Amino acid sequence: MNIVPRLAKADAWLFDLDNTLYPAHTDLFAQIDQRMAAFIMSYLGVNHVEARTLQKAYWASHGTTLNGLMSEHSMSPEPFLEFVHDIDVTGLVYDQRLDAALSRLPGRKMIFTNGTLRHAENVLERLQLAHHFECIFDIAATGYVPKPHSSAYHHVVAVSGIHAASTVMVDDSVKNLLPAFELGMITIWAAGKPEWSGPPPAPDAVHIHHVTEDIGAFLDNLFPASDCA
Repeated sequence: MNIVPRLAKADAWLFDLDNTLYPAHTDLFAQIDQRMAAFIMSYLGVNHVEARTLQKAYWASHGTTLNGLMSEHSMSPEPFLEFVHDIDVTGLVYDQRLDAALSRLPGRKMIFTNGTLRHAENVLERLQLAHHFECIFDIAATGYVPKPHSSAYHHVVAVSGIHAASTVMVDDSVKNLLPAFELGMITIWAAGKPEWSGPPPAPDAVHIHHVTEDIGAFLDNLFPASDCA
């Protein structure tokens, strides 16, 4: 099998969580999205239309809605994060192919998410994938500085001791992959729904090395069981 050399030699893998380790069509993030708007309505005393406008504007301008609320309204992050991640994860389905592919994947595997540790643990437990990952870098771990801010990536690299040039980053957001590329990482775009992940890459984008709509299938084809027996 013709395995892309840098992927085959990678010694670390950074995986985003939401809409990456499970399909975007699951629409789990729709619950988080709705709860963000509800929180903003209550916190700022605005109507639903105004809340949604601010939510999306802050996501676009500050990387996350949370970062926008912290920057523009001096909001403490903990109540927001606890509220928006209080969701039902029972709609997530175990993916045997992804589980097996992660088992065969060489190198260290870590989660790098703009969500919370508790949310990541809930999702990974439901997906039965927690045992694959040595650690979780959540939004608190980076001092509430979210992807795609470059300092969050530098923090993960420094704390984990990984080498960017031999690290793969998988994310559903195109803009979150740009800082990884600039650090020298290999990037995989887990293409999903634009309403959750943002717009697709421009035709001339050079920071997306690989594209997949099914990360389990992609990894399974990259490192098939017969090659790892």
